[in-house]
Amino acid sequence: MVRDQRVDMRELLPQERRELLETTVVGLFRAALLMAEDDDFPLDRGFFDLGLTSLRLSELKGAIEAEFGCEIDTAVLFSRPTTEQLINYLADEVWTV
Repeated sequence: MVRDQRVDMRELLPQERRELLETTVVGLFRAALLMAEDDDFPLDRGFFDLGLTSLRLSELKGAIEAEFGCEIDTAVLFSRPTTEQLINYLADEVWTV
């Protein structure tokens, strides 16, 4: 799900940045879990409760880093163990203006 055109996240308003992060990150998680777009995706469910393994989560981390050109410390995945918490971390701590 690599976007054709890179968006400078710093140029987006906070709400726009969060929406882009959520759409992209959830899309990556859906693909990893072989979910259809119309399947309900629980943002508040833990990564391992969703059925991800440590290896798959590490691959997703790499995909998110590649997609947004940022680095995510592996410890973040364990201290913020839901998709919602990860998105909030990216929006609030990685891409703050």
